[in-house]
Amino acid sequence: MTTLRLPVLSLLETRVLGVLCEKQHTVPDTYPLSLNALVAGCNQKTSRQPLIDASEAEVQAAIDSLKGPALVMESSGGRVTRYAHNMGKVLQLPTQSIALLTVLMLRGPQTAGELRINCERLHRFADISAVEGFLQELADRPDGTLVVELPRQPGARENRWAHLLSGAPLIEAPALASPSSEFAADVSVGELAALKANVARLEAEVEALKAVVGKLCAELGVSS
Repeated sequence: MTTLRLPVLSLLETRVLGVLCEKQHTVPDTYPLSLNALVAGCNQKTSRQPLIDASEAEVQAAIDSLKGPALVMESSGGRVTRYAHNMGKVLQLPTQSIALLTVLMLRGPQTAGELRINCERLHRFADISAVEGFLQELADRPDGTLVVELPRQPGARENRWAHLLSGAPLIEAPALASPSSEFAADVSVGELAALKANVARLEAEVEALKAVVGKLCAELGVSS
């Protein structure tokens, strides 16, 4: 059996592919997607990294390019042309691996923990070790590596992973750690939540005090 050699995809091509994979699960009633829906998904301001502003013509060109390796299929029938992805068949991947690639294409490099959370609507992984297992399979894939583990960033506790559908990812130069970034690395999610709650409580108390002062000033006939 001859293995299909995939071309190196552009950012917009991976965005189109990622949106199709995502919307298949999140809005199944409107999948396959129309061109308008696909453009909106590509330019979405949430759950996307980096943010882009692609035109309808640019998205259509990306779709046409992805038809070559059969990664995208066009649905016939109906007044509006619709598009669907074909990643599972072309790359011979299970739904778990497609979910991971989808989130990497849409949000950029992430840790295994972040991937588990961000894949929740596409596939629910039992634990981080399950995510790591499928990532390793994608990295060791005989027909071509699809993900790579990036060097750990200064102050980070986990390595991030990136997809290779657009070629080797750019490795960010390590930034000099500032005291604030070092502090943030040592603060847990629970501690951050507690700090935010304290700030909110203090802000509420300040507002209450302002109201009392304003009332007293009004009764005494002085300006606050």
